[in-house]
Amino acid sequence: MNPLVSDPFVDFLLRDVLDVDALCKLPAFKSHSRETIDPWFAACRRVAREVLFPSYRAIDSEPPRFEGGRVFVHARMHDAWRELVGLGAISAVSELPLTVTTLSSAYLMAGNCAAYGFAGLTAGAAHLIEAFADEQLKATYLEKMQSGQWTGTMALTEPHAGSSLGDVTTRARPTDSGHFLISGAKIFISGGDQDLTENVVHLVLARIDGSPAGSKGISLFAVPKRRPSTSLGLNGGVTRLEDNDVQVSGVIHKIGWRGLPSLALAFGDEGNCHGWLVGAPNQGLRCMFQMMNEARIMVGVNGAATASVAFHESLAYARERKQGRAIGNPDINSPQLPLTEHADVRRMLLRQKAIVEGSLGLLGLTARYADVAMHGVDEAEKARAKLLLDLLTPIAKTFPAEKGFESNALALQIHGGYGYSSEYLPEAWLRDQKLNTIHEGTSGIQALDLLGRKVVAGGGAALMALREELEVELGRAKFDVSALRSAADRMVELTGALGARGASGDLDGMLGHSSDFLEAMSVVVVGWVWTRLANAVASRDDDFARGLRAAAQYWLRTEVTRVPALATLCESAERSYLELKESWL
Repeated sequence: MNPLVSDPFVDFLLRDVLDVDALCKLPAFKSHSRETIDPWFAACRRVAREVLFPSYRAIDSEPPRFEGGRVFVHARMHDAWRELVGLGAISAVSELPLTVTTLSSAYLMAGNCAAYGFAGLTAGAAHLIEAFADEQLKATYLEKMQSGQWTGTMALTEPHAGSSLGDVTTRARPTDSGHFLISGAKIFISGGDQDLTENVVHLVLARIDGSPAGSKGISLFAVPKRRPSTSLGLNGGVTRLEDNDVQVSGVIHKIGWRGLPSLALAFGDEGNCHGWLVGAPNQGLRCMFQMMNEARIMVGVNGAATASVAFHESLAYARERKQGRAIGNPDINSPQLPLTEHADVRRMLLRQKAIVEGSLGLLGLTARYADVAMHGVDEAEKARAKLLLDLLTPIAKTFPAEKGFESNALALQIHGGYGYSSEYLPEAWLRDQKLNTIHEGTSGIQALDLLGRKVVAGGGAALMALREELEVELGRAKFDVSALRSAADRMVELTGALGARGASGDLDGMLGHSSDFLEAMSVVVVGWVWTRLANAVASRDDDFARGLRAAAQYWLRTEVTRVPALATLCESAERSYLELKESWL
């Protein structure tokens, strides 16, 4: 059976790379140790392998139905939801180190990304309420959501605005009763309606009447599908729920994640949609962005997990499928060889391994910086971790998604003609993977964020901190890392040149090749990850260690060597598409 994610690799990350034992010594996590973390991983692996993965094909084949204004999910989604709730997948996010939940959730996502999506979205919405809502709202919503009685969503996007949240027009009118009347339309709301639970709580971005234009006038509201009939927070009790004028106005027919409904929602068509302010007025985006690092890390985990399950599927197929003979063997009567005996198939498998495990290592390290930045006890260490977290987040979100799509395509390729059919699963995972380059900020937006903000902030302090971290691993390495050292130095030099160009007012010259800059930085950062992984097995000589060293060698010799050309392209400010006119196309 497909393992979804490699247990030996994850255990190695936790023990030998991320040092989870040290994290558990922080006051915030003092109630945890390997005695609690190991059973948690065992439970996640069981649910992923025995419940989520076996239901994946059926749920993907029969998307939710929209009937009579309601959305009905697949019958097996109900079983999956009960298991996820029983596992504690929602509440674990606020209890365990992010380092732990990042890697444990990879199993659940690999098993069935759509099923886990309900839990992940609910956990994110509950986290916002826990962090920013007043005590009345917490008493009304938090326990219901964390226990899985109600689900949650993020209702941000509007049909006319897309990723441009400053253009949100959903309206919030104050009332004398303490709530606001919400009116407007949202689109692409994942999990926006379902028949799993009695209620859905939407975290909605809206503009209070009279607020400033643009992003400075956006507020955040809790808007339930069905509102409590008692006063909010009255002893935390909810005795009855009544309709809150939130309607499903359309269903998006997605090519992937098909078990998780993506909806168009209408708020307040009848003028009776109540919403309650979460956080301060006009601070909605600030609230959202405080949670954005975790949300983007989770998208990266989706990317890594979706690539991982396909990698393991293609590896098993390549080991079992016999086809062709060795080059130079003319004997047609000799036995055919497993696909793994062919060099080009091994190339595709090794590239998948380099992408998948490089992504998981990157995500684990990024999550660890998040844990230290939030819960560390040394202020200098916390500040440094925050610098590195902010710098790595756009890479941790984008690399597993973009390269994960390539990895998924390789998994399909290994299956040959069978891969290009719905009877085999790689095509479904390829469809699922594509969403990860789009939601929570497209790859292009991540590139602008990295180059336009993160690497130049504080005079490049985060970049220099990363360069120092990289040098530690380069100094420990017992293999040739000269290409990686040169590439890292070249990126520092390039960042200085592009930053100066931007400071002079030439924003096109600075940002025109931001996607190429992100690509080059990602290659260097994952080179650092692979160097760290290889260093951690320097004293071992088993198959596991040899596999890691092979992937590290592959990355340093075939990918890192591309960085100088990418850097030259960025610095040249080549203008073919910058000067392109739409009429020329």
